[in-house]
Amino acid sequence: MNPNNQPLLDAVCRRGVLVATSVRYWRGCKKLAAEDLGLDPAQVSDRLIQLGHKRLIPREALSKFALIESRAHALVEAASFPFLGGIARFVPNPRLADVVEKLAHLREEFQSETLDFVAGYGPMRENALLEWRKAAEQLGPGAERLITTIEQSFPPAGSITRRFAFDTRLFQVAAPDSIRLEVVEGVEQLEIAEERRRIADDASRRLQSDLDSFIRESVATLREETARLAADVLATINGSENGVHQRTLNRLASFIDSFRSLNFAGDQQLEATLERFRRELLTRSAEDYRNSGTAMADLKTGLSDLQDAALRLARGDAHDIVSRFGQQGTRRFAATG
Repeated sequence: MNPNNQPLLDAVCRRGVLVATSVRYWRGCKKLAAEDLGLDPAQVSDRLIQLGHKRLIPREALSKFALIESRAHALVEAASFPFLGGIARFVPNPRLADVVEKLAHLREEFQSETLDFVAGYGPMRENALLEWRKAAEQLGPGAERLITTIEQSFPPAGSITRRFAFDTRLFQVAAPDSIRLEVVEGVEQLEIAEERRRIADDASRRLQSDLDSFIRESVATLREETARLAADVLATINGSENGVHQRTLNRLASFIDSFRSLNFAGDQQLEATLERFRRELLTRSAEDYRNSGTAMADLKTGLSDLQDAALRLARGDAHDIVSRFGQQGTRRFAATG
Protein backbone atom coordinates (compact mmCIF):
# COMPACT_ATOMS: atom_id res chain seq x y z
CA MET A 1 0.00 0.00 0.00
CA ASN A 2 1.25 3.46 -0.86
CA PRO A 3 2.38 5.09 2.43
CA ASN A 4 1.02 8.42 1.27
CA ASN A 5 -2.47 6.95 1.65
CA GLN A 6 -2.15 6.56 5.42
CA PRO A 7 -1.05 9.89 6.99
CA LEU A 8 -3.74 9.80 9.66
CA LEU A 9 -2.83 6.26 10.67
CA ASP A 10 0.84 7.11 10.99
CA ALA A 11 0.08 10.23 13.02
CA VAL A 12 -2.22 8.27 15.35
CA CYS A 13 0.44 5.61 15.91
CA ARG A 14 3.00 8.28 16.79
CA ARG A 15 0.71 10.03 19.28
CA GLY A 16 -0.44 7.08 21.37
CA VAL A 17 -1.20 3.39 21.68
CA LEU A 18 -4.26 1.20 21.97
CA VAL A 19 -4.89 -0.35 25.37
CA ALA A 20 -7.18 -3.30 26.01
CA THR A 21 -7.69 -4.37 29.63
CA SER A 22 -9.53 -7.54 30.56
CA VAL A 23 -10.48 -8.44 34.13
CA ARG A 24 -11.97 -11.92 34.49
CA TYR A 25 -13.10 -13.66 37.63
CA TRP A 26 -15.59 -16.34 38.58
CA ARG A 27 -18.90 -14.58 39.03
CA GLY A 28 -20.34 -17.18 41.39
CA CYS A 29 -23.68 -17.34 39.60
CA LYS A 30 -25.83 -20.08 38.13
CA LYS A 31 -28.69 -19.60 35.69
CA LEU A 32 -31.49 -21.78 37.03
CA ALA A 33 -34.02 -23.39 34.76
CA ALA A 34 -37.42 -24.77 35.69
CA GLU A 35 -36.07 -28.30 35.45
CA ASP A 36 -33.54 -27.51 38.20
CA LEU A 37 -36.47 -27.12 40.58
CA GLY A 38 -38.30 -30.19 39.35
CA LEU A 39 -40.85 -28.06 37.51
CA ASP A 40 -42.40 -28.52 34.09
CA PRO A 41 -41.17 -25.59 31.95
CA ALA A 42 -44.51 -25.52 30.12
CA GLN A 43 -46.30 -24.88 33.41
CA VAL A 44 -44.00 -22.11 34.69
CA SER A 45 -45.31 -18.60 34.06
CA ASP A 46 -42.67 -15.88 33.62
CA ARG A 47 -45.19 -13.45 35.09
CA LEU A 48 -45.22 -15.30 38.41
CA ILE A 49 -41.83 -17.01 38.75
CA GLN A 50 -38.42 -15.52 38.01
CA LEU A 51 -35.54 -17.93 37.80
CA GLY A 52 -32.54 -16.61 35.87
CA HIS A 53 -29.11 -16.06 37.46
CA LYS A 54 -28.85 -16.81 41.16
CA ARG A 55 -25.84 -16.32 43.40
CA LEU A 56 -24.02 -19.44 44.50
CA ILE A 57 -22.05 -17.53 47.12
CA PRO A 58 -22.66 -14.22 48.95
CA ARG A 59 -22.07 -11.04 46.95
CA GLU A 60 -19.41 -9.80 49.38
CA ALA A 61 -17.19 -12.81 48.62
CA LEU A 62 -16.43 -11.32 45.19
CA SER A 63 -16.90 -7.63 45.95
CA LYS A 64 -13.16 -6.87 45.96
CA PHE A 65 -12.79 -8.29 42.46
CA ALA A 66 -15.71 -6.20 41.24
CA LEU A 67 -14.11 -3.10 42.77
CA ILE A 68 -10.75 -3.78 41.13
CA GLU A 69 -12.48 -4.36 37.79
CA SER A 70 -14.39 -1.07 38.00
CA ARG A 71 -11.27 0.83 39.06
CA ALA A 72 -9.26 -0.60 36.17
CA HIS A 73 -11.87 0.33 33.57
CA ALA A 74 -12.40 3.78 35.12
CA LEU A 75 -8.64 4.39 35.10
CA VAL A 76 -8.29 3.56 31.40
CA GLU A 77 -11.44 5.41 30.36
CA ALA A 78 -10.36 8.60 32.16
CA ALA A 79 -7.10 8.66 30.22
CA SER A 80 -8.25 7.55 26.78
CA PHE A 81 -10.74 7.70 23.94
CA PRO A 82 -12.85 4.82 22.53
CA PHE A 83 -11.19 3.64 19.33
CA LEU A 84 -13.22 2.61 16.27
CA GLY A 85 -16.41 1.69 18.03
CA GLY A 86 -14.75 0.57 21.26
CA ILE A 87 -12.49 -2.27 20.09
CA ALA A 88 -9.88 -0.75 22.41
CA ARG A 89 -9.02 2.55 24.10
CA PHE A 90 -6.58 5.02 22.58
CA VAL A 91 -4.23 6.38 25.25
CA PRO A 92 -2.16 9.45 24.28
CA ASN A 93 1.55 9.15 25.00
CA PRO A 94 1.61 11.66 27.90
CA ARG A 95 -0.85 9.50 29.84
CA LEU A 96 0.58 6.09 28.96
CA ALA A 97 3.25 5.67 31.67
CA ASP A 98 0.82 6.61 34.45
CA VAL A 99 -1.89 4.29 33.12
CA VAL A 100 0.48 1.34 32.75
CA GLU A 101 1.94 1.86 36.23
CA LYS A 102 -1.45 2.08 37.92
CA LEU A 103 -2.77 -0.93 36.01
CA ALA A 104 0.28 -2.88 37.20
CA HIS A 105 -0.58 -2.02 40.81
CA LEU A 106 -4.19 -3.09 40.28
CA ARG A 107 -2.99 -6.33 38.73
CA GLU A 108 -0.86 -7.04 41.80
CA GLU A 109 -3.85 -6.33 44.04
CA PHE A 110 -6.00 -8.61 41.88
CA GLN A 111 -3.46 -11.43 42.10
CA SER A 112 -3.25 -11.07 45.88
CA GLU A 113 -7.03 -11.24 46.19
CA THR A 114 -7.07 -14.28 43.92
CA LEU A 115 -4.61 -16.13 46.14
CA ASP A 116 -6.75 -15.36 49.21
CA PHE A 117 -9.93 -16.43 47.43
CA VAL A 118 -8.48 -19.70 46.19
CA ALA A 119 -7.07 -20.49 49.65
CA GLY A 120 -10.51 -20.13 51.22
CA TYR A 121 -12.53 -21.56 48.35
CA GLY A 122 -13.08 -25.03 49.85
CA PRO A 123 -14.59 -23.92 53.18
CA MET A 124 -16.56 -21.15 51.46
CA ARG A 125 -18.04 -23.68 49.04
CA GLU A 126 -19.12 -25.97 51.87
CA ASN A 127 -20.71 -23.09 53.82
CA ALA A 128 -22.55 -21.93 50.70
CA LEU A 129 -23.90 -25.43 50.06
CA LEU A 130 -25.16 -25.62 53.65
CA GLU A 131 -27.09 -22.39 53.12
CA TRP A 132 -28.49 -23.69 49.85
CA ARG A 133 -29.64 -26.92 51.51
CA LYS A 134 -31.48 -24.95 54.18
CA ALA A 135 -33.07 -22.73 51.56
CA ALA A 136 -34.08 -25.75 49.46
CA GLU A 137 -35.86 -27.57 52.27
CA GLN A 138 -39.11 -25.84 51.36
CA LEU A 139 -39.05 -27.22 47.82
CA GLY A 140 -40.00 -30.74 48.86
CA PRO A 141 -39.28 -33.33 46.13
CA GLY A 142 -37.40 -30.79 44.01
CA ALA A 143 -34.84 -30.03 46.71
CA GLU A 144 -32.32 -32.75 45.86
CA ARG A 145 -32.37 -31.92 42.16
CA LEU A 146 -31.68 -28.26 42.96
CA ILE A 147 -28.85 -29.10 45.36
CA THR A 148 -27.28 -31.41 42.78
CA THR A 149 -27.43 -28.62 40.20
CA ILE A 150 -25.86 -26.14 42.63
CA GLU A 151 -23.07 -28.55 43.60
CA GLN A 152 -22.21 -29.17 39.96
CA SER A 153 -22.13 -25.42 39.31
CA PHE A 154 -19.16 -24.87 41.62
CA PRO A 155 -15.86 -25.24 39.73
CA PRO A 156 -13.52 -27.93 41.07
CA ALA A 157 -11.00 -26.58 43.56
CA GLY A 158 -8.15 -27.56 41.26
CA SER A 159 -9.41 -25.43 38.38
CA ILE A 160 -10.84 -22.37 40.13
CA THR A 161 -7.61 -20.40 39.67
CA ARG A 162 -8.04 -20.49 35.89
CA ARG A 163 -11.26 -18.47 36.26
CA PHE A 164 -9.24 -15.40 37.36
CA ALA A 165 -7.11 -13.21 35.07
CA PHE A 166 -6.06 -9.58 34.80
CA ASP A 167 -4.60 -8.85 31.37
CA THR A 168 -3.49 -5.62 29.71
CA ARG A 169 -2.44 -5.48 26.08
CA LEU A 170 -0.78 -2.56 24.31
CA PHE A 171 -0.82 -2.49 20.53
CA GLN A 172 -1.07 -0.27 17.49
CA VAL A 173 -3.45 -0.58 14.59
CA ALA A 174 -2.01 -1.24 11.14
CA ALA A 175 -3.57 -0.97 7.74
CA PRO A 176 -3.81 -4.28 5.85
CA ASP A 177 -1.02 -4.67 3.37
CA SER A 178 -1.41 -6.32 -0.01
CA ILE A 179 -1.03 -10.08 0.31
CA ARG A 180 1.57 -11.46 -2.07
CA LEU A 181 1.71 -14.99 -3.42
CA GLU A 182 5.15 -16.54 -3.25
CA VAL A 183 4.60 -18.52 -6.45
CA VAL A 184 2.17 -17.49 -9.15
CA GLU A 185 0.90 -20.25 -11.35
CA GLY A 186 -1.78 -19.60 -13.90
CA VAL A 187 -4.53 -17.07 -14.34
CA GLU A 188 -6.54 -18.26 -11.32
CA GLN A 189 -3.82 -17.36 -8.81
CA LEU A 190 -3.26 -14.02 -10.51
CA GLU A 191 -6.96 -13.30 -10.08
CA ILE A 192 -6.77 -14.31 -6.40
CA ALA A 193 -3.79 -12.02 -5.82
CA GLU A 194 -5.56 -9.14 -7.50
CA GLU A 195 -8.69 -9.72 -5.42
CA ARG A 196 -6.62 -9.69 -2.25
CA ARG A 197 -5.00 -6.42 -3.26
CA ARG A 198 -8.39 -4.93 -3.99
CA ILE A 199 -9.75 -6.00 -0.59
CA ALA A 200 -6.67 -4.64 1.22
CA ASP A 201 -6.92 -1.29 -0.57
CA ASP A 202 -10.64 -1.06 0.18
CA ALA A 203 -10.02 -1.85 3.86
CA SER A 204 -7.31 0.81 4.00
CA ARG A 205 -9.66 3.44 2.60
CA ARG A 206 -12.32 2.52 5.16
CA LEU A 207 -9.74 2.71 7.93
CA GLN A 208 -8.77 6.23 6.86
CA SER A 209 -12.41 7.24 7.02
CA ASP A 210 -12.78 5.64 10.46
CA LEU A 211 -9.66 7.42 11.71
CA ASP A 212 -11.04 10.74 10.48
CA SER A 213 -14.20 10.13 12.50
CA PHE A 214 -12.19 8.98 15.53
CA ILE A 215 -10.16 12.19 15.63
CA ARG A 216 -13.24 14.37 15.19
CA GLU A 217 -15.11 12.51 17.94
CA SER A 218 -12.13 12.72 20.31
CA VAL A 219 -11.85 16.48 19.77
CA ALA A 220 -15.60 16.92 20.27
CA THR A 221 -15.48 14.85 23.48
CA LEU A 222 -12.85 17.10 25.07
CA ARG A 223 -14.72 20.22 24.00
CA GLU A 224 -18.00 18.91 25.41
CA GLU A 225 -16.32 17.91 28.68
CA THR A 226 -14.88 21.41 28.96
CA ALA A 227 -18.30 23.00 28.49
CA ARG A 228 -19.87 20.58 30.96
CA LEU A 229 -17.23 21.28 33.61
CA ALA A 230 -17.59 25.05 33.24
CA ALA A 231 -21.36 24.75 33.58
CA ASP A 232 -21.08 22.47 36.63
CA VAL A 233 -18.63 24.77 38.41
CA LEU A 234 -20.72 27.83 37.64
CA ALA A 235 -23.83 26.11 38.98
CA THR A 236 -21.94 25.05 42.12
CA ILE A 237 -20.78 28.60 42.78
CA ASN A 238 -24.22 30.08 42.18
CA GLY A 239 -25.79 27.51 44.48
CA SER A 240 -23.32 27.98 47.33
CA GLU A 241 -23.83 30.46 50.14
CA ASN A 242 -20.07 30.60 50.75
CA GLY A 243 -19.02 31.38 47.19
CA VAL A 244 -16.22 29.27 45.75
CA HIS A 245 -14.09 26.66 47.53
CA GLN A 246 -10.41 26.03 46.86
CA ARG A 247 -11.11 22.45 45.83
CA THR A 248 -13.32 23.84 43.04
CA LEU A 249 -10.47 25.97 41.72
CA ASN A 250 -8.12 23.00 42.04
CA ARG A 251 -10.59 20.94 40.04
CA LEU A 252 -10.42 23.48 37.23
CA ALA A 253 -6.62 23.54 37.27
CA SER A 254 -6.46 19.72 37.26
CA PHE A 255 -8.83 19.58 34.31
CA ILE A 256 -6.63 21.94 32.30
CA ASP A 257 -3.59 19.77 33.02
CA SER A 258 -5.56 16.68 32.04
CA PHE A 259 -6.76 18.36 28.84
CA ARG A 260 -3.21 19.09 27.74
CA SER A 261 -2.18 15.47 28.21
CA LEU A 262 -5.26 14.18 26.35
CA ASN A 263 -5.12 16.71 23.51
CA PHE A 264 -3.28 14.37 21.14
CA ALA A 265 -5.08 15.78 18.08
CA GLY A 266 -3.77 19.29 18.74
CA ASP A 267 -6.89 21.37 19.46
CA GLN A 268 -4.98 24.65 19.62
CA GLN A 269 -8.05 26.86 19.94
CA LEU A 270 -9.44 25.26 23.08
CA GLU A 271 -6.02 24.72 24.63
CA ALA A 272 -5.22 28.42 24.22
CA THR A 273 -8.62 29.32 25.71
CA LEU A 274 -8.01 27.11 28.73
CA GLU A 275 -4.50 28.44 29.27
CA ARG A 276 -5.82 31.99 29.14
CA PHE A 277 -8.50 31.07 31.68
CA ARG A 278 -5.82 29.60 33.96
CA ARG A 279 -3.58 32.65 33.60
CA GLU A 280 -6.33 35.18 34.21
CA LEU A 281 -8.59 33.47 36.75
CA LEU A 282 -6.77 30.64 38.53
CA THR A 283 -3.94 32.68 40.06
CA ARG A 284 -6.24 33.90 42.85
CA SER A 285 -7.16 31.81 45.86
CA ALA A 286 -10.73 30.91 46.80
CA GLU A 287 -10.44 33.25 49.78
CA ASP A 288 -9.50 36.12 47.46
CA TYR A 289 -12.62 35.47 45.42
CA ARG A 290 -14.83 35.28 48.50
CA ASN A 291 -13.49 38.60 49.72
CA SER A 292 -13.99 40.44 46.43
CA GLY A 293 -17.33 40.80 44.70
CA THR A 294 -15.63 42.15 41.59
CA ALA A 295 -13.25 39.19 41.38
CA MET A 296 -16.13 36.76 41.90
CA ALA A 297 -18.07 38.40 39.10
CA ASP A 298 -15.01 38.06 36.83
CA LEU A 299 -14.77 34.33 37.67
CA LYS A 300 -18.42 33.74 36.87
CA THR A 301 -18.12 35.65 33.62
CA GLY A 302 -14.99 33.69 32.73
CA LEU A 303 -16.73 30.38 33.37
CA SER A 304 -19.72 31.42 31.28
CA ASP A 305 -17.44 32.53 28.44
CA LEU A 306 -15.48 29.28 28.67
CA GLN A 307 -18.68 27.26 28.46
CA ASP A 308 -19.89 29.22 25.43
CA ALA A 309 -16.54 28.95 23.66
CA ALA A 310 -16.28 25.19 24.24
CA LEU A 311 -19.86 24.60 23.06
CA ARG A 312 -19.29 26.71 19.96
CA LEU A 313 -16.17 24.71 19.12
CA ALA A 314 -17.91 21.39 19.85
CA ARG A 315 -20.67 22.27 17.40
CA GLY A 316 -18.20 23.41 14.76
CA ASP A 317 -16.18 21.49 12.21
CA ALA A 318 -12.84 19.98 13.22
CA HIS A 319 -11.62 19.73 9.63
CA ASP A 320 -8.65 22.00 10.26
CA ILE A 321 -7.51 19.87 13.20
CA VAL A 322 -7.80 16.64 11.21
CA SER A 323 -5.91 18.24 8.34
CA ARG A 324 -3.03 19.42 10.54
CA PHE A 325 -2.97 16.08 12.31
CA GLY A 326 -2.68 14.19 9.03
CA GLN A 327 0.18 16.43 7.92
CA GLN A 328 2.25 15.12 10.83
CA GLY A 329 2.15 11.66 9.29
CA THR A 330 2.93 13.04 5.84
CA ARG A 331 5.96 14.90 7.17
CA ARG A 332 7.35 11.68 8.58
CA PHE A 333 7.23 9.97 5.22
CA ALA A 334 8.78 13.00 3.56
CA ALA A 335 11.62 12.97 6.09
CA THR A 336 12.30 9.24 5.87
CA GLY A 337 11.50 8.64 2.21
